[in-house]
Amino acid sequence: MQAFTTLTSLAAPLDRTNIDTDQIIPKQFLKRIERTGYGDFLFFDWRQTPEGEPVPEFVLNDPRFKGAQILIAGKNFGCGSSREHAAWALSDYGFRCVIAPTFADIFFSNAGKNGILLVKLSEEQVAELMYRAQTIPEYELNVSLEDQTVTDGEGFSASFEVDGFRRYCLLAGLDDIGLTLRHADALDKFEKQHDEASWLQPK
Repeated sequence: MQAFTTLTSLAAPLDRTNIDTDQIIPKQFLKRIERTGYGDFLFFDWRQTPEGEPVPEFVLNDPRFKGAQILIAGKNFGCGSSREHAAWALSDYGFRCVIAPTFADIFFSNAGKNGILLVKLSEEQVAELMYRAQTIPEYELNVSLEDQTVTDGEGFSASFEVDGFRRYCLLAGLDDIGLTLRHADALDKFEKQHDEASWLQPK
């Protein structure tokens, strides 16, 4: 997993609340067996018409926000089903940080395990960032997990809270597998001792 320390990027404003995981990655794409390639289907039903034509007013189709790695959204982001594919789709598309007033609990956990930093700010602060991203050309934010701050070049500055364990894992680039592999030597030693146990040996 890629470590997250600081990120300076264009910010894409998605001015909607209660964005559920079925909108983030629709259910018809959950049959894939890979963990990659989901970025093409991120917000699939919002990005295109039923005929397959791009919806020009949707933020991800706006060339002003091409390459944005920070997404600004309304409250209760990631609600709905517990599918981890939602985090995979955001990450595969290129988003490394989502800023919103609140997040659904299971999505919050899934995102952190996939290297995405979720930043909770007040509704007023998120509304201000949304407005700036919509009106200031090439608007960029700097998100520092080390300092736990969000700043821009226009005078905005806010701090955010983050769980200590989540912060440690993101800074170190450790997902669940990475956390386990820190103890690889101890695990190997245990397995060796287990295999050599007398009660396991043939008589």
